[in-house]
Amino acid sequence: MNVSLCTITFRHHLHSLQEITTWASDQGFSGIELWAVHAKNAIEDAAFHKKNMAEKGLTVSMLSDYLPLNQSVEQLIGTTERKADLLKLWGTNKLRTFAGQKASGEVTAEERSHIVKQLQAVCRSLAVHNQLLLIETHPNTLADTLESTLQLIEEVDHQALRINYDALHMWEAGVDPAAGFIALEPYIEHVHLKNITSRDHLRVFAPENVYAAAGTREGMIPLFEGCIDYQRFFRLLSDSLEKVEVSLEWFGEDVFSVLTNDLRQLLKVNQRVGV
Repeated sequence: MNVSLCTITFRHHLHSLQEITTWASDQGFSGIELWAVHAKNAIEDAAFHKKNMAEKGLTVSMLSDYLPLNQSVEQLIGTTERKADLLKLWGTNKLRTFAGQKASGEVTAEERSHIVKQLQAVCRSLAVHNQLLLIETHPNTLADTLESTLQLIEEVDHQALRINYDALHMWEAGVDPAAGFIALEPYIEHVHLKNITSRDHLRVFAPENVYAAAGTREGMIPLFEGCIDYQRFFRLLSDSLEKVEVSLEWFGEDVFSVLTNDLRQLLKVNQRVGV
């Protein structure tokens, strides 16, 4: 299994990308999921970092960003072209974003149609460069339920549109994570893995909290200790998970110890089930 480390984990830490790369390689990660903020701020040193990663057996698996779908289509295409250049610079063809900032059950038909058209424009721009747009399954977006996500794929109807499958957020929507994966499997290019102690703490992953240095981290828990049964998830999806890359998405404290243990347990589980 190809497992990536998310640099967003270090959003409030004083560690260089070189230090993160060395540590990730030493632990056995195979990739780096690069937060766009970090990708843009390290542009001048991108060649050095790519060489350093390659020497350590790592690649940039995905660039995680947030496209401003409220821009005019002309502005959005310009933004997308700059993102395409950033993807080329870092050697990945996957751009992760969210499908708007409003729950699928709250948008009007006009609002939904606008987001669909904007995503179509982004897909057309990225496709010219053989790049993919990955929509993350996430609350308060048009990919916040399985039904709405499938509808969105049908509406956008473009080969460059793919899914970044966040197992926890699909579970949050009331869908068994394995069943949701199977339903979306033809479109899944990447998987985010994280866990929670209980549904009462799901708001801990809300962007306004998780990106805040003073935000609460209550409820965040190592991968195999929370509500989602990842042992079962990997057992049921062993064949399918061979075809995608996954990222351990950790926003809590004790970064190094938690990620080290999660990766070791993940690789051990996958060894048993044959992933």
